[in-house]
Amino acid sequence: MHFMLTREGLSDSLRLVGHSARLVGGRRYWLAPLLTLLWPAVQAFRLQIGWRESVFEPSSVQTTLIGFPMMVLAIGLGVRIIADEIDRRTLEIAYTVPGGAHRVWLAKLAAAIGLLVVSEALLATVAFAFFSSIPLTALYGALQESVFYLVLSMAFAVLTRSEITGALLSAATLCLNGLFSGFGDNQVRAFPTFNPLGLQHLSPEDIFAYTVQNRIISMLLIAAITGLAFSRAERREKLLG
Repeated sequence: MHFMLTREGLSDSLRLVGHSARLVGGRRYWLAPLLTLLWPAVQAFRLQIGWRESVFEPSSVQTTLIGFPMMVLAIGLGVRIIADEIDRRTLEIAYTVPGGAHRVWLAKLAAAIGLLVVSEALLATVAFAFFSSIPLTALYGALQESVFYLVLSMAFAVLTRSEITGALLSAATLCLNGLFSGFGDNQVRAFPTFNPLGLQHLSPEDIFAYTVQNRIISMLLIAAITGLAFSRAERREKLLG
């Protein structure tokens, strides 16, 4: 009996995540991770026609090959987690869910992260087959930066009550991040796009320390932004007004 209940609970959870994936990614949500493969195709084209003279090194994997298309996808998914309910006029229904509307947001957030993980697996496979070896730290870094922009776009969209405005603000933040970090040339520990493989002329001990600091800072930022977005979303009068 305990096994049956556990199996039924797991089945219900999978159905909930699948339904949430349709809400954030559309009816053909499974196409979203496939669209990110257009980016390595563009990079391969640039190499073939000579627009990029050097081949990709492992240090380029995190942001240049894998992270960038994942961040773009994350922004597209993030703005739909809460603000989509406003646009579709279904927000009041979410507030009637037993246990609170945050359960709806959490399910959609989990579904979006799942789509990002699938996207990363596809991109890593293509990158490994055609471009470079794949360090594990690069995979974690790509997922970290994409999840950061996922929750950031979610927060911007619920703050402005608009998917389009949230996407524009997130895209502007991504551009500013690229400018301040030299689009991967300069590594700033406080930025979610920090890439330890891009550090040079530092001892392994310093690189390890900087990496740990960045991971902790990024996790705290992700948790804080998520909490603020959910807190804003729970203010029913503000969102429905």
